[in-house]
Amino acid sequence: MDKEQLKLQVSEKIKLIRVEYGYTQSKMAEILGLSKKTLVQIEKGRTIAGWTTVVAVCALFQDSEVLKGVLGDAPLEIAETIAHHQVERPVGKTLGGKVWWTTLKEKEDFLLQQNMISKHYRIIDDQFDRWFSTFEEEEAYRRFEELGK
Repeated sequence: MDKEQLKLQVSEKIKLIRVEYGYTQSKMAEILGLSKKTLVQIEKGRTIAGWTTVVAVCALFQDSEVLKGVLGDAPLEIAETIAHHQVERPVGKTLGGKVWWTTLKEKEDFLLQQNMISKHYRIIDDQFDRWFSTFEEEEAYRRFEELGK
C-alpha cells in the first residue's frame, strides 16, 4: 500500500465514516478542517482527499468499524508507516494481532506479523508493544532477526 492507495481507500469511505459517527457534513468538515464544499466533493467521488485529511481521518476515527473494515485494526499505524516508510522504535500497545494479523515468525520475546488487509509488517513484543513496522518484507525479516539477538 502507498499514499495514493490509502488516500483513495479513505476517500471512498469518508461518507460512511461520517454516517457511522452520526455527523452532519458541516460537523465532519469542521472536525477535519475542510470546507463543507470540499467534503461534499470527496463524498461524491469528484475528488480524492489530501494526505493531511487522510491522516486526520486515520487519527481521529481510528476506532471506526468502517475504517477498520478497509485497513484493519491499526489505521493510524498504516498512515504512520507510509509517511515514514518504516517505524523503528517502541511506539505503544497493540491488541496483539488476534484478528487482522498473521504471525509469520516467533522468536524469544518477539512476533513478526503481517496485516491481512494492508499487507504491512510489524514486530511486537510479548507485551504487545509495537517495535517496528514497514511495508518492506526483507527489512521486516532483517529487523526481526536483529531484535531476536
